[in-house]
Amino acid sequence: KSRIFIHSSDLETVVPTNFSAGKMLVRRATVEDLLAMQACNLMCLPENYQMKYYFYHILSWPQLLYVCEDYNGKCVGYVLAKMEEEEVAEIHGHITSIAVLRSHRKLGIATKLMRATENDMAKQFKAVYCSLHVRRSNRAAIHLYQETLGFRVNSIEAKYYADGEDAYDMRHYFTKKQTGGKVTIDGTVEWPEKEEAPTNDVKPEPESAPKEDLALKLKRKKKR
Repeated sequence: KSRIFIHSSDLETVVPTNFSAGKMLVRRATVEDLLAMQACNLMCLPENYQMKYYFYHILSWPQLLYVCEDYNGKCVGYVLAKMEEEEVAEIHGHITSIAVLRSHRKLGIATKLMRATENDMAKQFKAVYCSLHVRRSNRAAIHLYQETLGFRVNSIEAKYYADGEDAYDMRHYFTKKQTGGKVTIDGTVEWPEKEEAPTNDVKPEPESAPKEDLALKLKRKKKR
């Protein structure tokens, strides 16, 4: 495999197929990586998938799957992503799953995995934004998506997960201004203030007194 290493500061402008994350290598996944990706998923997350679901992703959207491997070639993180197939107003991608082994967290790996797949969503599929779901209790993930990657809450999906926990439906627009709510420290969502409906400051004119009949006016003048 050809491997291209670049400095991490270049990631803001270009994300090649392979790049270094410290002593790690982030590259596009192949079919040979699927078992390792599944093993990483089982170790890190309660949401697990059968192997056929991984095959479905890599056969449909091979550009959007990335792995991170250490200097021994071990998979220590991955991102499983896809393009939404339903008819929607705006073309967008979706993060099915992302995980990094606990022993390799706080190294910026998840950020690089996310930026790599978002880059391909935008460039190869003309996606307008990327969406994902995250547990309301997953403070670390919410901080990553919101503060580092710029995601905002689109809605709250009640009892989205199998154990009944709610999920934040989050979105990150690639070129448009971000819209949606922001999760606060206490876990509530701070929604942007809606514009007030325009008010009409012009006071209505008071109703004029009924005009006196012209004939009555003439009679009064004659009497005088």
